[in-house]
Amino acid sequence: MKKRIAVTVTALLGLLLSPLAVAAQAETPSPDGAEAATGLHVSDGRLVEGNGSDFVMRGVNHAHTWYPSETGSLADIKSLGANTVRVVLSSGDRWTKNDTADVRSVVDQCKANRVICVLEVHDTTGYGDQDGATTLARAVDYWLSVQSALTGEEDYVVVNIGNEPFGNNNASQWTADTKAAIAELRDGGFDHALMVDAPNWGQDWSGTMRDNAASVFASDPDRNTVFSIHMYGVYDTAAEIRSYLGAFVSSGLPLVVGEFGHDHSDGNPDEDTIFSETRALGLGYLGWSWSGNSADVGYLDMANGFDAGSLTSWGRRIFNGADGIAQTAEEATVYSGSGEDPGPSPDPEPDADCAVGYQVTSHWNDGFQGKVTVRNTGSSAIDGWSLEWTFPSGQSVTAMWGGTADQSGADVTVTSVSWTQRIAAGSSIEIGFTGRWNGSNNSPTAFALNEAACTVG
Repeated sequence: MKKRIAVTVTALLGLLLSPLAVAAQAETPSPDGAEAATGLHVSDGRLVEGNGSDFVMRGVNHAHTWYPSETGSLADIKSLGANTVRVVLSSGDRWTKNDTADVRSVVDQCKANRVICVLEVHDTTGYGDQDGATTLARAVDYWLSVQSALTGEEDYVVVNIGNEPFGNNNASQWTADTKAAIAELRDGGFDHALMVDAPNWGQDWSGTMRDNAASVFASDPDRNTVFSIHMYGVYDTAAEIRSYLGAFVSSGLPLVVGEFGHDHSDGNPDEDTIFSETRALGLGYLGWSWSGNSADVGYLDMANGFDAGSLTSWGRRIFNGADGIAQTAEEATVYSGSGEDPGPSPDPEPDADCAVGYQVTSHWNDGFQGKVTVRNTGSSAIDGWSLEWTFPSGQSVTAMWGGTADQSGADVTVTSVSWTQRIAAGSSIEIGFTGRWNGSNNSPTAFALNEAACTVG
């Protein structure tokens, strides 16, 4: 959770408005000599996908390490429009370690719910100020220990090395330690986009990250590091927000607002300017946080009790307000690629007012991602539904969003969840899933909605 700044902030805010020290750094290095980019990567100061499409993060933080049983949260967050979820993990230094199997499960859930995963180690929070906080070097050890869960996932995962890795007493260590962490991860074989948080509990009131970002970026042999600023009480005026964000944009360096809120114990951030300015500049943002905050910062919960149907005022603001997630998020194009040819359409004999489209959107090894679109072609609404199909090639569903799957042999039954149960006349809903296949991945040829056959295609 977020901590109060241990020194008087107001006396230091002038640093944020001083002439941009970044401009005095060497010019942003060209990518010449950098490793060939795979998956999400930095290009011309922007985060882009493997196909070169611009990707602007619009999402929230989810405290997975403290609430591992809240497995539906990613689906809920996606249902409200997010394209990214920043997932809290632990290296085991302060909380129970999220092991390789759990990290793999989180990545699978992100892919099943068509969101980009930003994975972060939280144990580094406030190192130097916070008892028990650990170093960036220890965070690197953790990433290397779970590397097998991340290899090959560069299209879907950003590795946020350590959350708020320095407090206020040792912020000057940030530059050297961040460079060392990046170097060790690259030497260890990590090809992912890396994200680095600012010191000063993430808020960089000292300007340390701002002033040294160019040299840190240049130290990455892949030129694939994104900088993350956390905006709480330090950023309580529009001028401070615009000055900080503008420093990175004018220097051609990639930046996201990795955390922010509508209020905080160290001051009241100007969230409206954060929303409007990130949209104007095309920068990403990730609000803190979905649900489960401790009582002292409980006002930062977006959903009451992890219930997507019970949003708080902060939740309504970030998801549905001006320049919010629903208005500005665009899904990563990696989730809209075409899959295997489903083959010829069957000659249906429908007896229900429904049409079903089935598409394999991506493949990997023995796994695949699919989506099913159910359209109500009748004249009255459908309230609650059950969709059935049979896999022709022995496939199996491993995770699903938009519905609840039950599988017996090749037969799959999907029942609606709260946000998909009503299909108005002439409208449609979409469910997505990940699955396993072996040998072939032919598409189902018949679907039944509430036990009545649907048109296919």
